[in-house]
Amino acid sequence: MSVTELRPNMEHWQERVDMAAAFRWAERLNWHEGVANHFSLAVNEEGTQFLMNRNQVHFSRIKASELLLVDANDPETLNGPDAPDPTAWGLHGGIHRHCPHARCVMHVHSIFATVLASLADSSLPPIDQNCATFFNRYVIDDGYGGLAFEDEGERCATLLTDPKKKVMIMGNHGVLVIGNSVADTFNRLYYFERAAETYIRALQTGQPLRVLPDDIAEKTARELEEYPEQDERHLAELKAILDDERSTYAT
Repeated sequence: MSVTELRPNMEHWQERVDMAAAFRWAERLNWHEGVANHFSLAVNEEGTQFLMNRNQVHFSRIKASELLLVDANDPETLNGPDAPDPTAWGLHGGIHRHCPHARCVMHVHSIFATVLASLADSSLPPIDQNCATFFNRYVIDDGYGGLAFEDEGERCATLLTDPKKKVMIMGNHGVLVIGNSVADTFNRLYYFERAAETYIRALQTGQPLRVLPDDIAEKTARELEEYPEQDERHLAELKAILDDERSTYAT
């Protein structure tokens, strides 16, 4: 029996397993920020009930069975004995409350995305295939207002109303990625960090950049959006590696 089948009767079990795998792999890629940062996944049709990580648990220790299930419309959420981190509640609650197309939300302070977010011009030019993936598909938040408590979370949610734009480069902060599923969102986060790294390292050479024409960048982005099952296969392979290692993520 696979470890992903150990608790088939727990509510939203497969979604929990996918989430836990994404957390574990994010830690391996050094995208964690100590015990900060959060992922969430909507589990009802309206998108207001969602799974998310518990307050201040390291990504490397997150288990499927220990994820929180909260409701963005429940004002008593922060008063419970197992309340989420207030900034996670503010940011993710605001987005799930106002952006039903954001089924999954991943926010990290990964190194290269955060370097990009720290530049006066945080745009990502299409200098390679990975960068072209995000052509016309991100927004830049240049209004950082401090920790993402409820007011800040509500403000950020207003920047994600266009379903085409699934990455928010959070100026002076980090990156936030949305998607249709854990696989879709993690895959997008993975390639955004790769793209940001390519761009930052290209800038470090001091040489002129070879930027793709807009029509080719848009064509490439569309082709990658339509590439079959790449996101699902990516996550499946990561879970297979964790399973081979007898990881506890799916417990």
